[in-house]
Amino acid sequence: MDSQLKIGFIGAGNMAFGIAKGILTGNVLPVNVKVSAPSSRNLGRFQELGIPITHSNIEVVCGSDVVFVAVKPHLVSLVLNEISQHVTDRHIIVSVAAGVTLSTLEELLPENSVAIRLMPNLPCLVQEGALLFARGSHAKQEDGALLRSLLHRCGLVEEGPESWIDIHTGLSGSGVAFVYLFAEALAEGAVKMGMPSALAHSIASQTVLGAGRLLRDSGKHPAQLRSEVCTPGGTTIYGLHTLEQGGVRASTMSAVESATERARELGRKSAARK
Repeated sequence: MDSQLKIGFIGAGNMAFGIAKGILTGNVLPVNVKVSAPSSRNLGRFQELGIPITHSNIEVVCGSDVVFVAVKPHLVSLVLNEISQHVTDRHIIVSVAAGVTLSTLEELLPENSVAIRLMPNLPCLVQEGALLFARGSHAKQEDGALLRSLLHRCGLVEEGPESWIDIHTGLSGSGVAFVYLFAEALAEGAVKMGMPSALAHSIASQTVLGAGRLLRDSGKHPAQLRSEVCTPGGTTIYGLHTLEQGGVRASTMSAVESATERARELGRKSAARK
């Protein structure tokens, strides 16, 4: 990847910040990145990384090769209408907006524009994200390879068909919150049984972290690891029985389904607005 590649961000929220941090741990210099946002509220943390800031989206586009559009879904059409006349065939436009389809992006951009739809998640902030992208009809394989090389320090980066993006939103974008809810419940269970709250939350977070790393690094199926923790008549099988009685498996699957359907609904609303 060219270390002189110019990277722009329109929007200065958590996703933009997490991706920017990951990119800077590669071979992109802060001076080759620029971020725009309408207010200065979130721009200070980018400045602390040495990244130039502006309030002009057009300035970002004109000075960038790859532009991450990291705004709320309902603002995408406004932003793309504003910058469209400045987008050229040298640009790669990467949308991070949930539910906004590639067809919507391509209709809002000039003909033959290179568009990529990307869904990251919050752990990008600590370079442990799970990111999935889909290429638009004019994005070549080498455009995907460039994006992957840019993002590889952000965490796991995978490419797939666009139909998987909304599923990824439910699984990993929203799934982070599901994991936090479970961690909170673990800690509260320990508090109920008499452990101090601060210690319970510290141990719960480490339990989630350790379990996740072992699951990722071992390559084993979750069910196999779960069975390895269980001993006949032991504490874990009793606890798992209680979770199953509470419907935790079905509820989790339904939560992913609900979040996925909501992402699809947002996509339909976005398409209707354009």
